[in-house]
Formats: sequence, C-alpha cells, structure tokens
Amino acid sequence: MIEDDVFHLTPLDVRRYDFGRAMRGYDPVRVDQFREQVAAEMERLARVNQELEAKARSFHEQLRAYRERDKALNEALVSAQELRNDIREQADREGQLIVREAQQEGERLIDAARADLRRLHTELESLERSRRAFVVQMRSLITRQLAELDVVDAASPAAPGAE
Repeated sequence: MIEDDVFHLTPLDVRRYDFGRAMRGYDPVRVDQFREQVAAEMERLARVNQELEAKARSFHEQLRAYRERDKALNEALVSAQELRNDIREQADREGQLIVREAQQEGERLIDAARADLRRLHTELESLERSRRAFVVQMRSLITRQLAELDVVDAASPAAPGAE
C-alpha cells in the first residue's frame, strides 16, 4: 500500500517527465502520446475526485444537519413526554383535590342535615310535650268547669215540672 504523503504525481509532472534517450529505446512519439493520455486521465480523475470530495462535504453537512434535527426532535419528544407526565400528574392532583373537597362538602352537608334533624326532633318533642301539657290543662279546665256546673246544678232548686 502506497502512502499518499510519500508519492504525489500531477498531470504536469507526467507531461514534463523526461525519459531520456537511449539506443533502441521506446518510440518517443508513442511515449509522448501515452504521457498525454495518462495526464488527461489524471486531470479527469482529479476533477472527479474534487466533485466527489465536494459531494462528500455536502453529504457530511447534510448528515450534520440531520443529526442536529434528530437531536432537536429527540429533545422535543423528551420535552413533550415530560410535559405530558407533568400535565397528567397535575390533573391527578387536581382530581384528588376536587374529590377531597367534594367529600368534605358532602360530609359538611350531611352534618348540617343531621344537626337540622336533631333540631327538628327536639322541636317535635317540645311540641309534643306542649300538646300533652295543653291536653292535660284542657282536661283539668273542663273537669273544673264540669265540677262547677255540677255544683251550680246541685245548688239550684229544681225547676218546676222537671221531676
């Protein structure tokens, strides 16, 4: 394997290279033609290499941009998941708070209803006592009135022809 740093040959090097003259050597015209072909091919390959390097740089830049977008999307996804979890936790807390408040309100209403019921029972018992006392008083009054009538009847002479 040849290191790139060790051997660099340019198309100009190929065109200017002097093979020297020797007896019974290579045909100079054919060598010059071959050198020209090699130089032209090297120029073409250099252009292709430059184009490929430019494409590679472009692809590397696109890859970097895609990686940045991917990173941003992943961060956005993580943020969205965290936000979803936060919202869910907050909704759970609010729901629990609403349930607790509703339970407390229900208990307050039940306690108030029980207090009203006790008050009404007390009033009813009081009214019942008052009614009984009234009935007792009325009986007593009526009994006295009847007794007075009996006394009045017994004290008055018998009416003529009543017997």
